[in-house]
Amino acid sequence: MLPQIFKPFHVKRSNLLRIGPNKDGGYVIDKRVISKSKTIVTCGLNDDWEFEKDFLSKNEKCKVIAYDHTIDNKFWDKRLRKDLISLILLKKLSFNKIKDVFKYWEYKRFFKSKNEHHIKKIVGKKKKTSEITINEIYKKYKDTVLKVDIEGDEYKVFKDILNNSNKINLLIVEFHSVNKNLKKIINFMKNSKFKLIHIHANNYGKVNSKNIPDVLELTFLNKKKFKISNKKTKNSFPINGLDFANLKRREDIKIKFND
Repeated sequence: MLPQIFKPFHVKRSNLLRIGPNKDGGYVIDKRVISKSKTIVTCGLNDDWEFEKDFLSKNEKCKVIAYDHTIDNKFWDKRLRKDLISLILLKKLSFNKIKDVFKYWEYKRFFKSKNEHHIKKIVGKKKKTSEITINEIYKKYKDTVLKVDIEGDEYKVFKDILNNSNKINLLIVEFHSVNKNLKKIINFMKNSKFKLIHIHANNYGKVNSKNIPDVLELTFLNKKKFKISNKKTKNSFPINGLDFANLKRREDIKIKFND
């Protein structure tokens, strides 16, 4: 079971809103941040920008600045070849799978004009020109939503996030290897200006013998910018109608907290 600190603070149900798909890539936010945010800073993009796309549909003045060193020409070449072969062999027959074949063109359409994708790796300490830090990014931006999914490297950027917290309205982090890094996450939560408002276990990961999920998706709201209750929520997680399994063929993970 997770320590009590992982139980989110109470937020009106009417303020909680899912952005993105009802599967992997969708996250629950506080809708109050939508009109107050000018930029979404995405650290870790992969081939999924549905969250960003949905957010921008609700605030057209907002823009997306994304960083992911793995999504380059080699990635798209390999992806396109694989998808075309699958299509020819009749392995991609559903609408969504056929649509995936044209993902590269969708990517080029989305990341043009105001939206940007930089092929750079997010690091805690910059050593190469192909790397960038949160501190460096935040020299340019304020009033942001920061979304971090960098496959375990999130623990290396805690300090930079805290340094720039006054420029962040909402923070979404996907934490990996949670049991091994539990103390680091707790220390981050205790030392930040953010309050946890939502928690979801990613069911691509497992749950250990202590009932601690291996991967957690946490949403934090800046308590200096938005009014948040000091009371803990009475919700059970996952929340029906808001939370959905990342991997559809597996049951969603029920989260339990210590008393």
